[in-house]
Amino acid sequence: MSIPDSLENFDVPAAVARMLDQPALWWQALGLFVEHFAGWEDSWQAAHGDATNERRLVHALRSAAANVGATSLSASAAALEEFLLQGPAGTVASVLEPLRRRVQE
Repeated sequence: MSIPDSLENFDVPAAVARMLDQPALWWQALGLFVEHFAGWEDSWQAAHGDATNERRLVHALRSAAANVGATSLSASAAALEEFLLQGPAGTVASVLEPLRRRVQE
């Protein structure tokens, strides 16, 4: 099974390399990622205002995105996760909301 030569905002070759250079494992992980995170945004938005829950959801997204090579999404989630570790959600809306928008995009 082959992998895409390029996929915007993904580092597919690095992800496949982490999966023992087996493209089939990457495809399987990608399918599980899509399935598991299909309703993620609704849960995440419901968690706004609960820093612990939001941080947990963002951490799961960051880790799973990194696993499948979604580098841009993983980096955006990492930035939001780091901010949420700094203090309660909503304390600095001028910083928090742009971070949330980057993850949402």
